[in-house]
Amino acid sequence: MEKETKPHEVNYFHEGLEWGCGREQMELLVKAGIMLQSRQLAASAAARACDEANGPNAIGYGGARAGGKSHWLLAQIGADDCQRVRGLKCLLLRKVGKANLENFEDFRRRLFRLLPHEFNSSRAVLTFANESRIVAGHFQNEKDIDAYLGLEYDVIGIEEATTLSYRKQLDISTCCRSSKPGWRPRIYSTTNPGGVGHAWYKEKFIDPFYRGEEKETRFISARVSDNKMTNDGYETQVLGKLTGWQRRAWLEGEWDIAAGQFFTTFHRDMHVIQSFDRTKATEWWCAMDYGFKHYTVVLLGCRDGDGNIYVIDEYAQRKTLAPVHAANIQELLRRHGLDTRSLRGFFAGADIFSTESDGSTVASRYGSLGIALKPANSSRRAGWAELLERFGDPGTGVAPSLFIHERCHRVIETLPLLQHDAGASEDVHKVDCDDDGHGGDDAADCLRYLVHTRALKSASGKLRGL
Repeated sequence: MEKETKPHEVNYFHEGLEWGCGREQMELLVKAGIMLQSRQLAASAAARACDEANGPNAIGYGGARAGGKSHWLLAQIGADDCQRVRGLKCLLLRKVGKANLENFEDFRRRLFRLLPHEFNSSRAVLTFANESRIVAGHFQNEKDIDAYLGLEYDVIGIEEATTLSYRKQLDISTCCRSSKPGWRPRIYSTTNPGGVGHAWYKEKFIDPFYRGEEKETRFISARVSDNKMTNDGYETQVLGKLTGWQRRAWLEGEWDIAAGQFFTTFHRDMHVIQSFDRTKATEWWCAMDYGFKHYTVVLLGCRDGDGNIYVIDEYAQRKTLAPVHAANIQELLRRHGLDTRSLRGFFAGADIFSTESDGSTVASRYGSLGIALKPANSSRRAGWAELLERFGDPGTGVAPSLFIHERCHRVIETLPLLQHDAGASEDVHKVDCDDDGHGGDDAADCLRYLVHTRALKSASGKLRGL
């Protein structure tokens, strides 16, 4: 006799379809007796998108604590993926092995009570009737990841993904491959903001999500209010009592944060704009932070009649020679109906004016290419202070006077990651990009040149080099 479908299951089935889940997928979840909540259904719909030829290969589900992320991760792997494909081999990773095993055991009993399976606790392997299995692994220390390298997993699930460094998550991703016909390997990850992996996770999942440019990834934002199963009072009496970056990360699920963050008053919804009426601009100027191994960054800014500064566009490239940079900078200006003669000035850091062994300077090479550079004000502490003042403090009612267009990706992505210098709290900790171009503070230095150099004009009435 077939199981009688109950009204609440019918409603749940149709809710899943509305969130983008497929009929077969919802049938599997209902059969397993697993009732996912709305945001979890959205994550499962994203997981099924991995089946598509041009679909994603990585799903991120993160944000506030207690959002139901861990529950979803095991439900998706065990009740959906493992049930529809015979012989899948799945790895579930979590920091600290004992905690992972206890967590796995709790969820196994709750989620898979209607699904025939065997669990070998000594090997931490759960095997379903169709020979699909889940291996519960751990990375108490990052070197523990090496034990899995060289093995093949059709699905990898990573809990607390931001506890992994960029290099180790890259290492483990090489294990996500499959020889099963018709199956596209994928990685699911859940996490909260913060941790050693905050920067790479934000770059990989959050920034494409904010920009609406997701291709290989999909991100689902988790909020504590998503999880109706959380005990009464947890949100207000536990998370609500947090302060600083932990409150913004674990209660509000913000990603533009970090412990020791310098620009704590930078808020994407307050300072990032989607459009600008160029008729409001009273003057235009540019700034450059020069590099070769590091990024060369150029920012185009303007000021309106009220003294607000707008960063309108950005150019950033590394390992590129001056003629290519110059051509791209000229193209950036043309996009806005400008050329170098339209600018009030084009300012750069001091290193570009240093004399080289042949007597020339980098600045002179740019001059020969039609870009006349002038020294920016390079005062670090005063420059950072100027940025802080212009970002204002929305929490205390101080309005901002600095706004950044959403096309300035590198600036927007860099600012939240900057840390206080341990030896000089009024300065930003200097950090370079790695060999792959990740990280670095070049865009922030350029922003400092752009804003602080022009800000001096309003204070002194004149500006060096103009």
